[in-house]
Amino acid sequence: MDETQFWELVDASREVAEGDPDEQADQLVAQLLRLDPESVLDFARHFESRYNRAYRWDLWGAAWVLLGGASDDAFDYFRCWLIGQGREVFERALHDPDSLADLLEDFNEDIDGDGEELGYAADEAYEQLTGTVAPDLGIPPAASEPEGTPLDLEDETALAARYPLLWSRFRD
Repeated sequence: MDETQFWELVDASREVAEGDPDEQADQLVAQLLRLDPESVLDFARHFESRYNRAYRWDLWGAAWVLLGGASDDAFDYFRCWLIGQGREVFERALHDPDSLADLLEDFNEDIDGDGEELGYAADEAYEQLTGTVAPDLGIPPAASEPEGTPLDLEDETALAARYPLLWSRFRD
């Protein structure tokens, strides 16, 4: 599976789910069940790679503003959700996290921003296909600390200055 195929599966699942992250995870599992186990593992590698790429302080700050706070777990689920938004949103957010203010038309912090189940979709599909737990993907784990300059996530003045678009849309 190449990167384009990975993003096509993500996009198709999101479109069918009409933006609901839990429904998107269910749709993704259904799509992955149509593939062979090795392709499911390829999908999982693509997902994990992007998940690790998004382990960055600047994205954590953006998640904090969007969600009104983001614990370690909440940031993990946010990164899964961010991948679920598709290639354009994901790549632009990596380039400029404040751009999420323009990229997200209707953000509902009660359902959006939490893609925990998306992170388990490949594992669930693999187990259903093979009856066994997915093997190690061979992807190095994310660093123990997020990439980039640490942020004081409790400092609202700093967050408002760092993320002016997000702050004005979601916190003012």
